[in-house]
Amino acid sequence: MNEVLKEQFLIDKLSDDQQGVIADMNTYINDSIVRKQHAVAIIQGAAGTGKSVVLMQLVRQYMTDKHYKTALVVNHPELYKAYQDMAKDFSGLNPRDIRRPTALINDAQKNNHKYDVIFVDEAHLLYSKSEPYAHYRGKNQLTDLINLAKIVVVVYDFKQVFQSKMYWSQELLIDTIGNHPHKQFNMDFQYRMIASDAQVDWMDKLTAQKPITPFPNNSHFEFEVFSTAGALYEKIKVKNKNFGLSRVVATSGFPRIDGRHNVEMDSFSLPWDEWDPQRTHWAKRESSITQVGTIYTLQGFDLNYVGMIIGPSFGYDAKTDSMTIIPEKYSHKEIFKKRQDLQFTSAQYKEFIANVLNVLIKRGKYGLYLTAYDDALRERLLALQRDN
Repeated sequence: MNEVLKEQFLIDKLSDDQQGVIADMNTYINDSIVRKQHAVAIIQGAAGTGKSVVLMQLVRQYMTDKHYKTALVVNHPELYKAYQDMAKDFSGLNPRDIRRPTALINDAQKNNHKYDVIFVDEAHLLYSKSEPYAHYRGKNQLTDLINLAKIVVVVYDFKQVFQSKMYWSQELLIDTIGNHPHKQFNMDFQYRMIASDAQVDWMDKLTAQKPITPFPNNSHFEFEVFSTAGALYEKIKVKNKNFGLSRVVATSGFPRIDGRHNVEMDSFSLPWDEWDPQRTHWAKRESSITQVGTIYTLQGFDLNYVGMIIGPSFGYDAKTDSMTIIPEKYSHKEIFKKRQDLQFTSAQYKEFIANVLNVLIKRGKYGLYLTAYDDALRERLLALQRDN
Protein backbone atom coordinates (compact mmCIF):
# COMPACT_ATOMS: atom_id res chain seq x y z
CA MET A 1 0.00 0.00 0.00
CA ASN A 2 1.14 3.53 -0.69
CA GLU A 3 2.81 4.67 2.55
CA VAL A 4 1.44 8.22 2.25
CA LEU A 5 -2.13 6.95 2.19
CA LYS A 6 -1.48 4.40 4.92
CA GLU A 7 -0.06 7.06 7.23
CA GLN A 8 -3.09 9.31 6.71
CA PHE A 9 -5.99 6.87 6.68
CA LEU A 10 -4.81 3.65 8.37
CA ILE A 11 -2.78 4.63 11.40
CA ASP A 12 -1.71 1.73 13.61
CA LYS A 13 -2.39 3.29 17.00
CA LEU A 14 -5.76 4.92 17.53
CA SER A 15 -6.41 7.40 20.32
CA ASP A 16 -8.73 6.51 23.18
CA ASP A 17 -11.30 8.93 21.73
CA GLN A 18 -11.15 7.25 18.32
CA GLN A 19 -11.43 3.77 19.83
CA GLY A 20 -14.42 4.93 21.87
CA VAL A 21 -16.20 6.30 18.79
CA ILE A 22 -15.55 3.08 16.85
CA ALA A 23 -16.88 0.91 19.69
CA ASP A 24 -20.05 3.01 19.99
CA MET A 25 -20.54 2.98 16.23
CA ASN A 26 -20.13 -0.79 16.02
CA THR A 27 -22.96 -1.20 18.50
CA TYR A 28 -25.18 1.20 16.57
CA ILE A 29 -24.35 -0.32 13.15
CA ASN A 30 -25.01 -3.88 14.29
CA ASP A 31 -28.27 -2.93 16.01
CA SER A 32 -29.40 -1.11 12.84
CA ILE A 33 -28.59 -4.04 10.55
CA VAL A 34 -30.70 -6.34 12.70
CA ARG A 35 -33.62 -3.90 12.91
CA LYS A 36 -33.60 -3.01 9.19
CA GLN A 37 -34.84 0.54 9.77
CA HIS A 38 -32.81 2.54 7.23
CA ALA A 39 -30.81 4.23 10.00
CA VAL A 40 -28.10 6.90 9.71
CA ALA A 41 -24.86 7.22 11.71
CA ILE A 42 -23.27 10.68 11.51
CA ILE A 43 -19.54 11.19 12.12
CA GLN A 44 -19.19 14.93 12.56
CA GLY A 45 -16.10 17.06 13.17
CA ALA A 46 -13.92 19.83 11.83
CA ALA A 47 -11.04 19.44 9.37
CA GLY A 48 -8.22 17.30 10.74
CA THR A 49 -10.16 15.66 13.57
CA GLY A 50 -9.58 12.13 12.28
CA LYS A 51 -13.03 11.44 10.82
CA SER A 52 -11.65 9.53 7.82
CA VAL A 53 -9.38 7.46 10.08
CA VAL A 54 -12.41 6.25 12.05
CA LEU A 55 -14.33 5.65 8.83
CA MET A 56 -11.51 3.57 7.33
CA GLN A 57 -11.36 1.35 10.41
CA LEU A 58 -15.07 0.63 9.98
CA VAL A 59 -14.66 0.15 6.21
CA ARG A 60 -11.89 -2.39 6.73
CA GLN A 61 -13.99 -4.22 9.31
CA TYR A 62 -17.29 -4.47 7.42
CA MET A 63 -16.29 -4.34 3.76
CA THR A 64 -13.92 -7.30 4.06
CA ASP A 65 -16.58 -9.41 5.79
CA LYS A 66 -18.60 -11.39 3.24
CA HIS A 67 -21.56 -11.53 5.62
CA TYR A 68 -22.37 -7.94 4.68
CA LYS A 69 -23.36 -6.26 1.43
CA THR A 70 -21.47 -2.97 1.60
CA ALA A 71 -20.19 -0.01 -0.42
CA LEU A 72 -17.94 2.99 0.13
CA VAL A 73 -19.09 6.20 -1.56
CA VAL A 74 -17.13 9.41 -2.09
CA ASN A 75 -17.95 12.32 -4.39
CA HIS A 76 -14.40 13.70 -4.49
CA PRO A 77 -12.42 12.49 -7.52
CA GLU A 78 -9.01 12.63 -5.82
CA LEU A 79 -10.20 10.77 -2.71
CA TYR A 80 -11.89 8.24 -4.98
CA LYS A 81 -8.48 7.54 -6.56
CA ALA A 82 -6.87 7.21 -3.13
CA TYR A 83 -9.46 4.74 -1.88
CA GLN A 84 -9.19 2.69 -5.07
CA ASP A 85 -5.43 2.57 -4.48
CA MET A 86 -5.84 1.45 -0.88
CA ALA A 87 -8.41 -1.20 -1.80
CA LYS A 88 -5.78 -3.23 -3.63
CA ASP A 89 -4.13 -4.04 -0.30
CA PHE A 90 -7.31 -4.82 1.63
CA SER A 91 -7.68 -8.59 1.57
CA GLY A 92 -11.31 -9.35 0.78
CA LEU A 93 -12.23 -5.82 -0.37
CA ASN A 94 -13.42 -5.48 -3.95
CA PRO A 95 -12.41 -2.10 -5.49
CA ARG A 96 -15.67 -2.22 -7.46
CA ASP A 97 -17.51 -1.63 -4.17
CA ILE A 98 -15.93 1.84 -3.96
CA ARG A 99 -18.13 4.14 -6.02
CA ARG A 100 -19.01 7.71 -6.81
CA PRO A 101 -22.52 8.40 -5.40
CA THR A 102 -24.29 9.06 -8.69
CA ALA A 103 -22.90 5.85 -10.22
CA LEU A 104 -23.92 3.74 -7.24
CA ILE A 105 -27.41 5.26 -6.94
CA ASN A 106 -28.20 4.93 -10.65
CA ASP A 107 -26.90 1.36 -10.79
CA ALA A 108 -28.64 0.24 -7.59
CA GLN A 109 -31.99 1.75 -8.57
CA LYS A 110 -31.81 0.22 -12.03
CA ASN A 111 -30.89 -3.27 -10.79
CA ASN A 112 -32.76 -3.23 -7.46
CA HIS A 113 -29.59 -3.64 -5.38
CA LYS A 114 -29.83 -3.26 -1.61
CA TYR A 115 -27.07 -2.89 0.98
CA ASP A 116 -26.48 -3.61 4.63
CA VAL A 117 -24.09 -0.68 5.08
CA ILE A 118 -23.12 2.22 2.84
CA PHE A 119 -20.20 4.35 4.04
CA VAL A 120 -20.00 7.94 2.76
CA ASP A 121 -16.85 10.00 3.19
CA GLU A 122 -17.01 13.79 2.71
CA ALA A 123 -20.82 13.54 2.74
CA HIS A 124 -21.03 17.34 2.62
CA LEU A 125 -20.13 16.87 -1.08
CA LEU A 126 -23.31 14.89 -1.81
CA TYR A 127 -25.75 16.66 -4.11
CA SER A 128 -28.69 18.08 -2.17
CA LYS A 129 -30.51 18.85 -5.44
CA SER A 130 -30.97 17.41 -8.89
CA GLU A 131 -27.86 17.78 -11.08
CA PRO A 132 -28.74 16.45 -14.58
CA TYR A 133 -25.46 17.72 -16.03
CA ALA A 134 -23.71 15.22 -13.73
CA HIS A 135 -26.30 12.52 -14.59
CA TYR A 136 -28.02 12.77 -11.22
CA ARG A 137 -31.77 13.27 -11.59
CA GLY A 138 -32.90 12.57 -8.05
CA LYS A 139 -33.71 15.24 -5.50
CA ASN A 140 -31.17 14.44 -2.78
CA GLN A 141 -28.37 11.87 -2.85
CA LEU A 142 -28.50 11.20 0.88
CA THR A 143 -32.21 10.37 0.64
CA ASP A 144 -31.48 7.92 -2.17
CA LEU A 145 -28.63 6.27 -0.24
CA ILE A 146 -30.77 5.92 2.90
CA ASN A 147 -33.41 4.09 0.85
CA LEU A 148 -30.78 1.66 -0.46
CA ALA A 149 -29.24 0.57 2.87
CA LYS A 150 -30.13 -0.67 6.33
CA ILE A 151 -27.69 1.90 7.66
CA VAL A 152 -25.74 4.72 6.05
CA VAL A 153 -22.59 5.94 7.82
CA VAL A 154 -21.86 9.53 6.77
CA VAL A 155 -18.95 11.87 7.50
CA TYR A 156 -19.98 15.55 7.70
CA ASP A 157 -18.18 18.84 8.28
CA PHE A 158 -20.48 21.79 7.67
CA LYS A 159 -17.46 24.12 7.57
CA GLN A 160 -16.47 22.41 4.32
CA VAL A 161 -19.62 23.43 2.44
CA PHE A 162 -18.90 25.86 -0.40
CA GLN A 163 -21.26 25.20 -3.30
CA SER A 164 -25.00 25.71 -3.57
CA LYS A 165 -25.60 22.37 -5.32
CA MET A 166 -23.83 20.61 -2.43
CA TYR A 167 -25.32 22.80 0.27
CA TRP A 168 -25.74 21.19 3.68
CA SER A 169 -26.51 22.48 7.13
CA GLN A 170 -27.32 20.71 10.37
CA GLU A 171 -30.98 21.58 9.81
CA LEU A 172 -31.05 20.27 6.23
CA LEU A 173 -29.29 17.07 7.28
CA ILE A 174 -31.82 16.32 10.02
CA ASP A 175 -34.70 17.27 7.71
CA THR A 176 -33.36 14.93 5.02
CA ILE A 177 -33.03 12.04 7.48
CA GLY A 178 -36.64 12.66 8.50
CA ASN A 179 -38.20 9.94 10.66
CA HIS A 180 -35.37 7.47 10.17
CA PRO A 181 -33.39 6.57 13.30
CA HIS A 182 -30.09 8.46 13.51
CA LYS A 183 -27.23 9.05 15.93
CA GLN A 184 -24.43 11.60 15.85
CA PHE A 185 -20.84 10.79 16.82
CA ASN A 186 -18.83 13.97 17.40
CA MET A 187 -15.07 14.31 16.96
CA ASP A 188 -13.49 17.49 18.26
CA PHE A 189 -9.79 16.76 18.77
CA GLN A 190 -7.27 17.98 16.17
CA TYR A 191 -5.21 15.10 14.74
CA ARG A 192 -3.89 16.44 11.44
CA MET A 193 -1.89 19.46 12.58
CA ILE A 194 0.62 19.53 15.40
CA ALA A 195 -0.65 23.08 15.99
CA SER A 196 -1.95 24.04 19.43
CA ASP A 197 -5.60 24.75 20.12
CA ALA A 198 -4.78 28.48 20.24
CA GLN A 199 -3.14 28.30 16.79
CA VAL A 200 -6.11 26.46 15.27
CA ASP A 201 -8.40 29.04 16.90
CA TRP A 202 -6.33 31.81 15.23
CA MET A 203 -7.00 30.25 11.82
CA ASP A 204 -10.71 29.98 12.56
CA LYS A 205 -10.95 33.59 13.71
CA LEU A 206 -9.04 34.85 10.66
CA THR A 207 -11.46 33.16 8.25
CA ALA A 208 -14.46 34.22 10.37
CA GLN A 209 -13.48 37.90 9.85
CA LYS A 210 -12.67 38.46 13.52
CA PRO A 211 -9.99 40.98 14.63
CA ILE A 212 -6.53 39.77 13.61
CA THR A 213 -4.08 39.05 16.43
CA PRO A 214 -0.46 37.85 16.45
CA PHE A 215 -0.14 34.15 15.68
CA PRO A 216 0.42 32.25 18.95
CA ASN A 217 3.92 30.86 19.31
CA ASN A 218 3.17 27.97 21.64
CA SER A 219 3.92 24.78 19.71
CA HIS A 220 6.38 23.33 17.21
CA PHE A 221 4.00 24.15 14.34
CA GLU A 222 5.83 26.44 11.88
CA PHE A 223 4.15 29.67 10.84
CA GLU A 224 5.52 32.53 8.75
CA VAL A 225 4.03 35.41 6.76
CA PHE A 226 5.85 36.29 3.53
CA SER A 227 6.02 39.66 1.81
CA THR A 228 6.00 37.99 -1.62
CA ALA A 229 4.49 34.85 -3.09
CA GLY A 230 7.81 34.22 -4.82
CA ALA A 231 9.62 33.94 -1.49
CA LEU A 232 6.86 31.71 -0.11
CA TYR A 233 7.23 29.39 -3.11
CA GLU A 234 10.99 29.11 -2.58
CA LYS A 235 10.36 28.08 1.03
CA ILE A 236 7.83 25.44 -0.05
CA LYS A 237 10.23 24.02 -2.64
CA VAL A 238 12.89 23.57 0.06
CA LYS A 239 10.41 21.89 2.38
CA ASN A 240 9.23 19.63 -0.43
CA LYS A 241 12.79 18.61 -1.23
CA ASN A 242 13.57 17.84 2.40
CA PHE A 243 10.27 16.41 3.65
CA GLY A 244 7.98 15.89 0.64
CA LEU A 245 4.25 16.64 0.42
CA SER A 246 4.68 20.42 0.50
CA ARG A 247 2.56 22.46 -1.91
CA VAL A 248 1.33 25.96 -2.72
CA VAL A 249 -2.43 26.50 -2.55
CA ALA A 250 -4.63 29.53 -3.24
CA THR A 251 -8.19 30.80 -3.24
CA SER A 252 -9.98 31.99 -6.35
CA GLY A 253 -10.09 35.46 -7.91
CA PHE A 254 -6.78 35.97 -9.71
CA PRO A 255 -7.26 38.03 -12.89
CA ARG A 256 -6.38 36.77 -16.34
CA ILE A 257 -3.15 38.26 -17.65
CA ASP A 258 -2.40 38.07 -21.38
CA GLY A 259 -4.90 35.23 -21.68
CA ARG A 260 -3.32 33.22 -18.87
CA HIS A 261 -5.47 32.23 -15.91
CA ASN A 262 -2.57 31.47 -13.61
CA VAL A 263 -2.01 32.45 -10.01
CA GLU A 264 0.20 35.50 -10.58
CA MET A 265 1.58 37.75 -7.86
CA ASP A 266 4.93 39.60 -7.76
CA SER A 267 7.51 37.14 -9.17
CA PHE A 268 5.20 34.14 -8.74
CA SER A 269 3.32 32.66 -11.70
CA LEU A 270 2.06 29.07 -11.76
CA PRO A 271 -0.99 27.36 -13.29
CA TRP A 272 -3.85 26.02 -11.25
CA ASP A 273 -3.98 22.31 -10.43
CA GLU A 274 -4.85 20.21 -13.45
CA TRP A 275 -7.38 17.40 -13.44
CA ASP A 276 -5.73 14.16 -14.47
CA PRO A 277 -7.49 10.81 -14.89
CA GLN A 278 -4.42 8.92 -13.69
CA ARG A 279 -4.77 6.96 -10.47
CA THR A 280 -2.16 8.96 -8.54
CA HIS A 281 -3.84 11.76 -6.62
CA TRP A 282 -2.67 15.35 -7.08
CA ALA A 283 -0.87 15.88 -3.77
CA LYS A 284 1.31 12.81 -4.35
CA ARG A 285 2.30 13.67 -7.94
CA GLU A 286 5.72 15.30 -8.07
CA SER A 287 4.61 17.56 -10.93
CA SER A 288 2.11 19.27 -8.64
CA ILE A 289 4.93 21.26 -7.03
CA THR A 290 4.73 23.41 -10.18
CA GLN A 291 0.95 23.92 -9.83
CA VAL A 292 -1.33 25.64 -7.33
CA GLY A 293 -3.69 23.43 -5.35
CA THR A 294 -7.36 24.02 -4.58
CA ILE A 295 -10.13 22.35 -2.60
CA TYR A 296 -10.80 20.16 -5.63
CA THR A 297 -7.46 18.41 -5.32
CA LEU A 298 -6.68 18.74 -1.62
CA GLN A 299 -9.91 18.44 0.34
CA GLY A 300 -9.54 15.40 2.58
CA PHE A 301 -5.75 15.09 2.14
CA ASP A 302 -2.82 15.90 4.41
CA LEU A 303 0.25 17.86 3.41
CA ASN A 304 3.40 18.27 5.48
CA TYR A 305 3.69 22.01 4.76
CA VAL A 306 1.27 24.31 2.97
CA GLY A 307 2.04 27.65 1.33
CA MET A 308 -1.23 29.61 1.35
CA ILE A 309 -1.79 32.52 -1.05
CA ILE A 310 -4.93 34.34 0.07
CA GLY A 311 -6.47 35.53 -3.19
CA PRO A 312 -7.97 38.88 -4.33
CA SER A 313 -11.41 38.12 -2.88
CA PHE A 314 -10.05 38.74 0.62
CA GLY A 315 -9.21 42.26 1.80
CA TYR A 316 -8.64 44.17 5.05
CA ASP A 317 -10.82 46.53 7.05
CA ALA A 318 -8.72 48.83 9.25
CA LYS A 319 -11.76 49.91 11.30
CA THR A 320 -12.49 46.38 12.50
CA ASP A 321 -8.87 45.20 12.13
CA SER A 322 -10.15 42.12 10.34
CA MET A 323 -9.91 40.31 7.05
CA THR A 324 -12.90 40.95 4.80
CA ILE A 325 -14.50 38.86 2.06
CA ILE A 326 -15.22 40.47 -1.31
CA PRO A 327 -17.58 38.08 -3.17
CA GLU A 328 -17.51 40.06 -6.44
CA LYS A 329 -13.79 39.27 -6.76
CA TYR A 330 -14.31 35.54 -6.31
CA SER A 331 -14.08 34.13 -9.82
CA HIS A 332 -15.22 30.54 -9.25
CA LYS A 333 -18.90 30.99 -10.07
CA GLU A 334 -20.06 27.52 -8.97
CA ILE A 335 -20.39 29.00 -5.49
CA PHE A 336 -23.04 31.50 -6.62
CA LYS A 337 -25.31 29.25 -8.69
CA LYS A 338 -28.99 29.68 -7.87
CA ARG A 339 -31.34 26.87 -6.93
CA GLN A 340 -35.11 26.85 -6.84
CA ASP A 341 -35.65 25.21 -3.46
CA LEU A 342 -33.27 27.37 -1.40
CA GLN A 343 -32.44 31.07 -1.31
CA PHE A 344 -28.98 32.09 -0.14
CA THR A 345 -28.11 35.38 1.54
CA SER A 346 -25.01 37.46 0.91
CA ALA A 347 -23.72 36.33 4.30
CA GLN A 348 -24.08 32.67 3.30
CA TYR A 349 -22.15 33.20 0.07
CA LYS A 350 -19.40 34.86 2.12
CA GLU A 351 -19.42 31.87 4.44
CA PHE A 352 -18.92 29.54 1.46
CA ILE A 353 -15.85 31.55 0.45
CA ALA A 354 -14.55 31.62 4.03
CA ASN A 355 -14.94 27.84 4.23
CA VAL A 356 -12.69 27.39 1.18
CA LEU A 357 -9.91 29.33 2.89
CA ASN A 358 -10.43 27.50 6.18
CA VAL A 359 -10.10 24.11 4.49
CA LEU A 360 -6.90 25.06 2.67
CA ILE A 361 -5.00 26.67 5.56
CA LYS A 362 -5.47 23.50 7.61
CA ARG A 363 -3.90 21.10 5.11
CA GLY A 364 -0.36 21.27 6.56
CA LYS A 365 0.56 18.95 9.43
CA TYR A 366 3.77 20.73 10.41
CA GLY A 367 3.56 24.25 9.07
CA LEU A 368 1.65 27.06 7.35
CA TYR A 369 3.32 29.76 5.25
CA LEU A 370 1.08 32.66 4.39
CA THR A 371 0.84 35.65 2.07
CA ALA A 372 -2.02 37.72 0.67
CA TYR A 373 -2.73 39.30 -2.72
CA ASP A 374 -4.33 42.33 -1.08
CA ASP A 375 -1.63 44.83 -0.09
CA ALA A 376 -3.36 46.07 3.08
CA LEU A 377 -4.11 42.57 4.36
CA ARG A 378 -0.59 41.38 3.65
CA GLU A 379 0.96 44.41 5.38
CA ARG A 380 -1.21 43.93 8.45
CA LEU A 381 -0.20 40.29 8.76
CA LEU A 382 3.47 41.21 8.31
CA ALA A 383 3.20 43.99 10.92
CA LEU A 384 1.75 41.59 13.47
CA GLN A 385 4.57 39.14 12.74
CA ARG A 386 7.22 41.83 13.24
CA ASP A 387 5.69 42.90 16.55
CA ASN A 388 5.21 39.35 17.81
